Amino acid sequence: MKLGILLTQEHRLLSVAAMLDVFETVNKFYVEEGQVPFFDITLLHMDEVAQTYSEYNLMQPDSERTYDILLIPAFKHDIVPKAISLNMQWIQWLRQQYEKGASVASFCTGAFLLASTGLLDNKPATTHINAEYAFAHAFPAVNLKVDAVVTEEERVYTSGGATNSFHLMLRLIENFCSRRMAVRTAKVFSVDLDRNQQTYFGTFAPAEDHGDDLVKQTQEVIRKNFREANTIEEIITDVPASRRNLVRRFKQVTGITPIEYLQKTRIEAAKQMLEHSRQSVMEVMFESGYNDLKSFRSLFKKNVGMTPTAYREKFNNLVA
Repeated sequence: MKLGILLTQEHRLLSVAAMLDVFETVNKFYVEEGQVPFFDITLLHMDEVAQTYSEYNLMQPDSERTYDILLIPAFKHDIVPKAISLNMQWIQWLRQQYEKGASVASFCTGAFLLASTGLLDNKPATTHINAEYAFAHAFPAVNLKVDAVVTEEERVYTSGGATNSFHLMLRLIENFCSRRMAVRTAKVFSVDLDRNQQTYFGTFAPAEDHGDDLVKQTQEVIRKNFREANTIEEIITDVPASRRNLVRRFKQVTGITPIEYLQKTRIEAAKQMLEHSRQSVMEVMFESGYNDLKSFRSLFKKNVGMTPTAYREKFNNLVA
């Protein structure tokens, strides 16, 4: 299988290192069993390549050579829009390779480049949990499944953030090699195969440098008063805008309504308390602005993917 790894501009070294480590390990397994290596791995580059990769098989993409699998690594944090503009030259080539039969997979924020090709239109996709709103705003034609660890449809794959990339690689190994080889690889890299969501790894940290002063003022009001405010009317008391205009502009900028923003702010506050304090779930509920335990548990599970008690057990080492 011809496997190509794109050395995109501003890619994360760790992302490429993980790809090389996993697929070279699979090749080693095949050699140990007296077979030829399963993957013919090539690092593809458009520009000069760092000395880091000098020992590998390096090649510039061309229209003659075709690949069975192409992998798009994650981009460095806080540079995704710039990274896309720096990597526009990959888009047409990726489309051509897909049309010739290649499977294309993106890792974490690499989904932004994959989505730019149009290959994700009307297909499911995931990306880093904290890039949800930016991705949804940039690619409305994509069926974003932000809680998903891996998505797959019609030879197009995506994975969520960080360690979820291993789940994507294991999916590829299972699809192209065998389930047995995927399990063997999972054991080497200590990957739990039963992870089916990434929601609980997210942090609600919305941007406020979007340039809309009205929306920023509303965000500040919510941040300061999230424990007391329950309706939009209470939120916009001192905001110089009509309800309709505020909701329209707020959703346009943030991707969600003010009430949804309020709920996510409260849930994030609850998560922080569950992570770092010994307060009971009831105390956390009151401190984060709720007064009905059943409703709080329901909203928490909907937003986080697990109950408040399960979240505390997973992330708080203060509580036995």
